[in-house]
Amino acid sequence: MGSASESSTPLPQLRLDELLDELQARLDAARGTRDRVHSLLEAVLAVGRDLDLAQALRHIVEAAVTLVDAEYGALGVIGEDQQLSQFVPVGVTEEQVRRIGPLPSGHGVLGELIRNPVPLRLSRIAEHPVSYGFPAHHPPMNSFLGVPIRIRDKVFGNLYLTEKRGGGEFDAEDESVLATLAVAAGVAIDNARLYARARLRERWLTANTEITGRLLAGASERTVLGLLVTRAAEITGADLAVVALPLPGSDDLEVRIAVGLEETRHLGLVLPLDGSFAGAAARTGGLVVTGNVRQDPRITAGPPRWEGLGPAVAVPIGTAGHGLRGVLMLARAAGAALFGEDESGPLLGFAGQAAVAMELAERRRDSEKVALLQERDRIARDLHDLAIQRLFATGMTLQGATRFIDHPEATDRVLRAIDDLDDTAKTIRATIFGLRARETGPAAVGLRARVVEVVDRAARTLGFTPGLRMTGLLDVTVPAEIADAVVAVLEEALSNAARHAAASRVEVSLTAGAELALNVTDNGGGLPEGGRRSGLANLAERATGLGGTFAARALPEGGTELLWRVPLPRPS
Repeated sequence: MGSASESSTPLPQLRLDELLDELQARLDAARGTRDRVHSLLEAVLAVGRDLDLAQALRHIVEAAVTLVDAEYGALGVIGEDQQLSQFVPVGVTEEQVRRIGPLPSGHGVLGELIRNPVPLRLSRIAEHPVSYGFPAHHPPMNSFLGVPIRIRDKVFGNLYLTEKRGGGEFDAEDESVLATLAVAAGVAIDNARLYARARLRERWLTANTEITGRLLAGASERTVLGLLVTRAAEITGADLAVVALPLPGSDDLEVRIAVGLEETRHLGLVLPLDGSFAGAAARTGGLVVTGNVRQDPRITAGPPRWEGLGPAVAVPIGTAGHGLRGVLMLARAAGAALFGEDESGPLLGFAGQAAVAMELAERRRDSEKVALLQERDRIARDLHDLAIQRLFATGMTLQGATRFIDHPEATDRVLRAIDDLDDTAKTIRATIFGLRARETGPAAVGLRARVVEVVDRAARTLGFTPGLRMTGLLDVTVPAEIADAVVAVLEEALSNAARHAAASRVEVSLTAGAELALNVTDNGGGLPEGGRRSGLANLAERATGLGGTFAARALPEGGTELLWRVPLPRPS
């Protein structure tokens, strides 16, 4: 019995060792699964904490690379055109990205997941039928695992993992882990987008409040429009923001305010109402969006515009039926992301603020004009009832006193004084007539106001406001023909300074006395030797035609001075 018992002992012992080894293997697998589940839970918690969308996308890719032990990873965001509008890579350096060139747009194997959004595992990427290789300087990649990310049943993008560490292949467990992470990623991305949308609404509301405050404080139309354009560009991340206003006397729009990329190049740009992107917004009375503002099919009129720009959005300020006041346009650099609905949606209400600003400015100008006319009437009455009557009485007194003066020289002096009083009375009568005039057209504005308008308009192209000094009875003693001529001369002089002088300072002086004298000086490059003088010849012809003179000279300290002189008729 003893020998039989001893001979049967090794077999159970061997079986027990096998069972223990199998149990240890299962424990190790369970421990590995536990560790992987813990890692997955930690990754889910980590990406769920991100409220910034850009950070959330990068953390999702980093977590995916770690969970499935991949060398490289990326997250591709699918745009409205079913191409990759955003690509977030992990595992490649910035230098490698720069050498590879443009990021993928959604062709080949990457596009396969866009067309067929289900998990995809490959042992070798090159063996897939739609694969067409990698660009130069791209690191070698073989194994591949891709999983779509869905947000409320809509595919947001895809997770791409390549090169399983150790040279192996991605397995079903890797796919399951990545699919679970993709679900959590969809929730995290949705939360980040909701948070970004709320922040965006908050910024729009803050900007609206700021603009409303400026309106109530009585800020000028240009100030409010400038603030509106600046805030719209900041909130939407636009590289260029412009406001185009109707051009008087035509159906065109003119860019009056520009902020951002090459803004000075766009100031003064004329856009036809028919055949331009901004004109399309004006015609439709609603929001228009494009992915490429240089090649939009609505642009049919030349010449080419918006060089270097791509995605754009335009919205009318006011409506064609209720008085179109202009167009607000925002654009991003070529290759940038399209304007999303969350960014462009509030623009209609924001442009409404601009329409209110322009309406208030117009009403304010009308009110100021009425107050000015009333004040001019009061001054005219006072001059007529007080000043002229006193001058007339003084002249009569002096005239009656001449018979009591024996000395001839004294008599001559008194008579000259009477003549001077008579001339003064004529000047005052002319002033009264000018104050009470109710003309239409340019003359109704007055020469002073027209000169100020020309100088303000020139500031947009010069980049600064010229200095202006006006002296004398410009609105009274200057006939309409001469007033029209001097306005044209001033426009030409300031235009020349903007286009050719490269000046940082321009001074304008206009004086009315025995003659109308216009001086325009700048500190630019002076008169070029052998340069075109057709513009100066036009100024000289205008002066000669009115019996005056014109001269242009280089200043010793640098710059140019234009002197335009025309005699004024004596008051009758």
